[in-house]
Formats: sequence, structure tokens, C-alpha cells
Amino acid sequence: MARINESFYNTTPIVDEQTKIQAMRTKAPASQTKSAVNTNTLEGITAASNATPPTAPVVDTRIALRKLQSGEALTDDEKRSLGLPVTAPTIVDTKPKWVKSSTVNTANGPVDVDSNGLAADGSKPVAVVAKTPDAVGEGFIAGPFPKELEQFFGSSAGVIGYRIITNEDGSQQLEVSNAPGSSKTFGFKFGKDSTGKYIAFKASGSGIIGDGSGKGLKTDAEIAADELAAEKKAKRKSAYDLLYEEFDRYGLGSLVAGIKDLIESDTSPSEFTLKLRQTPAYKERFAANAKRLANGFKAIDEATYLGLEDSYQSIMQNYGLPASYYEKGNLGVQKGFEDLIGGNVDPVTLEERIIEGQKVTKGNKSIIDTAKQFFPTLTDGDFLGYVLNPKNGLQDIKRKVTAVEIGAGAVEADLNIGLERALELGTAGINKAQAKQGFAAIGTGLQRGSQLASIYGEDPYTQTTAEEEVFGLAGKTKATRERQKITGLEKATFGAKTGISSGALARDRAGGY
Repeated sequence: MARINESFYNTTPIVDEQTKIQAMRTKAPASQTKSAVNTNTLEGITAASNATPPTAPVVDTRIALRKLQSGEALTDDEKRSLGLPVTAPTIVDTKPKWVKSSTVNTANGPVDVDSNGLAADGSKPVAVVAKTPDAVGEGFIAGPFPKELEQFFGSSAGVIGYRIITNEDGSQQLEVSNAPGSSKTFGFKFGKDSTGKYIAFKASGSGIIGDGSGKGLKTDAEIAADELAAEKKAKRKSAYDLLYEEFDRYGLGSLVAGIKDLIESDTSPSEFTLKLRQTPAYKERFAANAKRLANGFKAIDEATYLGLEDSYQSIMQNYGLPASYYEKGNLGVQKGFEDLIGGNVDPVTLEERIIEGQKVTKGNKSIIDTAKQFFPTLTDGDFLGYVLNPKNGLQDIKRKVTAVEIGAGAVEADLNIGLERALELGTAGINKAQAKQGFAAIGTGLQRGSQLASIYGEDPYTQTTAEEEVFGLAGKTKATRERQKITGLEKATFGAKTGISSGALARDRAGGY
């Protein structure tokens, strides 16, 4: 192929004056013109920080999830892929300080507003009309419960009404309704301190601690510490939500739900991962790990486990196996894969096993009939199950499949052969093609050889004798002499032109019968 002249492609095109004038008259569409941003103003800084980021690189969320569980540091891209916050540039707020004036009841609960009816974030909350008592129950307040209580009870999404119950000891409890005519009361008890802030209830002689004379008011440092702790808890809750969402994609949300309190507390990632693996739901979902340990193999992590399941299913679908081999049950468990994972069967070996099995199950009638003769307890489906069972070694499976193919070669030549003889031939290196060719030759000359041996009073010329010569087994030399002797007697009796000496039995060529 001729080499491309690069200088030709790099030559600057010549543009005439008319073309230049036309280009100057043509303006880029407004949608393609990027307006300048004044970063000397608050609005400019905000606009610049909200600019559309470049396309984030593709991140493997499984790896990011595994690093999150083990406590490893995440890159910014990995944080973004899991929805975790990424440190943003600090923006100095020059807006006037917001001052609470009143409270508006919205669909998301009470929201404080200033004298202009604006919330602290600058939005204008929309007040909702309280639902009828019949919808949320007598004594209930319509709408989600106050956001201040979410620190104790989580998100109020889905709550259509609530009421706060005051107990004899001064504590309070939250009762919520998610549907008309039904409600539930949380066991957690809370109260308010002297500043009106909701706190966990602690019994004391004067009621709720910090609720009396005001001596329990917190210092600025303590308030700042509380705010920092609340921020950390919110981040941990966000981590839980992300972890739950990721596991729920695989139908495993219930696994994470069981350790929610651990994730949202100060428990280290390594500890809540350990706790997760001790839950009954986790043990059910990843049951093959127990089998691996029992079989002397190491347990594998969740991502590797799920990856093996995906590979197994893909291979089975590619080879047309019935869906029953990879159907999913509770928690997405694929029972058919537990023995494969527990037996440390890699995808390549699984594919080899399927190929061997289908040599029989998808073979011709003689192969299927021979398999049933050699292994009468196995049906077609059972034979495939047999080759997929890790307890049955792959090499032993190959030996038996080859024996079936050799036996089928004998059947096609109207000969009989047993399993042990077929295994012996397979051990001698005879394959399917050789067996078919060899038994065809034996079938042609065996009957005549037997007749001649009988006529001339020689030792019986049997199928075993012929097999020894044709397939080069032990005893080949003796078998060859026996055949040559009886064919020689026939020639001496009838002459070379009788046609007997040129029959199938008289073949004496290397590599054949």
C-alpha cells in the first residue's frame, strides 16, 4: 500500500477573499456561544461553581463499594460514582443574615420562614391544607413529622400524619400513620431541652436533663461540637443510603438493612462489614462461601461471588442450557451455582464440562443409546447434571465421554462392546474418529475370519483378536500372525484367484485392518 503523503493533509487550505467575507458574516448559533462569567461577584462565583463538569470517567462501582467497606480512601471520581460528597470550593456568603419570623406547614413538614415568607435557603415554602381527620386519624397532624425528629427516626417520606405522645415520666414518643386507619408508635423516647431542641430522653429527678433552670444550656463550643457530630451522622446516613441502593440493585437491600444502626454509628467500616457477614440473610445469599471453606478453599468477596454467578449464567445461556440451571430464588440466590462456587470451578472449566456433556446429550442416536447402555441410571438431563457436579473430576468425565463415543463407533458397525473395553481403548489413545474407522474395518472382515479359523481348525478368530490388530493393542503381533495364517491356508486351498485372498480379512496394511 502506498504511504500516505502527510504533508498533503497538513497543507493550509487557500481561501479566497469572497470566502473570508462570507465566514465573517456567518455567526455561531447562540447555543454555541459561551457567555463570560464575572467571578468578582457572588453570582459569578456561584455560576462558575455550578458549571457543567466534564464527563466523569467510567468508574467500577463494585471496586469503589469494596473500598468503602474496607475503609480505604476513595478518589473524587469514586466518591461521585457512589454519590458521596466531594469537597467544593468555599464560597463567601455576602447575603443579609436570614432571621426566622414564623413557621409554615408544608408537604415536607414545618418550615421556618422570615418576614418575607422565605425559608433559610431562599425558597418560598408552599403551605398545605390539613387533611380531614378521617384521612390521618383523630388527633394526628397531617403531613410528615418535623425534620428535627429525623435525627431519631430517619426520613419521614411516606408519612401522611403524625402525633407526639407525652408519657407520665415526661418523655415523648412519635406515632406515625403511613395509610388511613393504621399507625405505629416508635419505642424511642425523646424530649426538649431548655432551648426547645429535641434530645434523647434521660430520666432524672427533675425530668429531662437540661430542662430545668437553664443551667444545662450548652456553650458555643458544645453547640459547634453537636453540629459537627450531626454533620458526621448525616454523612454516615448518606453512606448507608448509598450502600443500601447499591446492594438493592442485586436484590440484597435486606442484607444492609440489618446493620443500619452500625453504619450510622461510629462503627468502623471493617467492623460493620464483619457484622454484615454474620447476618442470616448474608449467609443465605452467599452460602457457597461456607462450602468453599468446608472444601479447603478460601472464602471470596461479594464482588467476585457475583461476578462468578454472572459468568456461569452467561456460559449456560450461550450453550442453550435450560433456565432451571440458573434460575434465581429468594435474595437472588442461584442454587445451581452454589456447588460450582463451593467446588472452586472457574468459568473456563465450567465451559469444558458443558462441552463434554453436550457431546453426549446432543450426539446422534448411537451415542445416546450407548450412553444409556453404559450408564443406565442416567437420563439425558442427569448426564448433564453429572458433568456439572464438581465432585466428578473433569478428566474422569472426559474418559467416560470418550468411552461412549468409542462404543457408539462399535454400534454403528453392528458390533457390541462393553464399558470396560471402551475405557481400555480410550486409555490406549483411541478417539471417536479412529474408533469409527477401526470398527468399520473389523465389522467387514470379522465374520469371514471366524469362518476360516473354524474351517481350518485354528484358534478362534474373535472381535477381541481383530481389535488388538486394528487398534495396535497389546497382542497385535500375535493377532496379525493368526489372520495371515488363516488367509494363507485359504489361498493354498483355493488359489489366489478365488477372491478370498482379496477380501476384507486379507488386508495387511500399516495402520488399518
